Amino acid sequence: MSYRAEYIWIDGTEPTSKLRSKTKVVADGAEPPVWGFDGSSTNQAPGANSDCVLNPVAVYPDPIRGGDDVLVMCEVLLPDMTPHPSNTRAACAAVAEKFKDQEPWFGIEQEYTFLKDGRPLGWPQGGFPGPQGPYYCGVGSDEIWGRDVVEMHTEACMEAGLAISGTNAEVMMGQWEFQIGPAGPLEAADQIWVARWLLYRCGEEFDIAATLDPKPVAGDWNGAGAHTNFSTKAMREGYDPIITACEALAAKADLHIKNYGAGIEERLTGLHETAPWTEFSYGVSNRGASVRIPWQVEVDKKGYIEDRRPNANCDPYVVTRLITDTCCSALAD
Repeated sequence: MSYRAEYIWIDGTEPTSKLRSKTKVVADGAEPPVWGFDGSSTNQAPGANSDCVLNPVAVYPDPIRGGDDVLVMCEVLLPDMTPHPSNTRAACAAVAEKFKDQEPWFGIEQEYTFLKDGRPLGWPQGGFPGPQGPYYCGVGSDEIWGRDVVEMHTEACMEAGLAISGTNAEVMMGQWEFQIGPAGPLEAADQIWVARWLLYRCGEEFDIAATLDPKPVAGDWNGAGAHTNFSTKAMREGYDPIITACEALAAKADLHIKNYGAGIEERLTGLHETAPWTEFSYGVSNRGASVRIPWQVEVDKKGYIEDRRPNANCDPYVVTRLITDTCCSALAD
């Protein structure tokens, strides 16, 4: 007897990587082995030297196929077993190990937009829906589109053992969000990638696509982000470390902005609950700031911060690495 392992990896497409996957039939009792693929077809190798390596890093039950089948999140290696240039997980792993004693935790809010026939789901052909306002956390067939896909995706994430902690309809019609966490830097990023794969896969069942475009519709419409909640053990026990983390992010604002997803200047305009991408700010309960300190955190004098800058299309390995390195370095001083 055998089982199916769906190998999932991140390709070399720029400026925003895409997910790829393929199936391997594995003998019962055997672990998913190291495998390979044609990197010349994924923007990761030339045709004359096209072999790339898939190294399993996390295995989850496959909620789509069921039974003993699994999803295998992989990192991409070169044939000499060193990280491929497109492999951002390796650097994240090194930073996570360096600062593991500070116990960094993440909760990532992944926004996305459903598309049908090239338009946001629910939008009338040749026109626009009513203004934003009723769609956020709305209910009813005149306000909500795509809930059947969302429900299937949520159940799939739960059955896969992902740390999914919630979902909600977002501000623009056809836009939704799911949250992963709390989890460590690597675990949160691994699970965001797998949850994205499951979102696309569930959409296939309904002939509905999902996009992580940070500004899927130009004009007076909300963009899509990946607000990233962060804390360390010290932050969860006191308020001074929270301010230290915010000041550290301020000092390296340019580095973070450059690595928080392609097209960030289109989304972070200073409108639609964003701070301008050219400026850094933080404040209590301020969704127009770069980094928000929740009001309850100020009351309790401990907790977490929310970096509101990452785009929906960000690489979570890069985001969790940068935040961990920036904040934990400052907190270690």
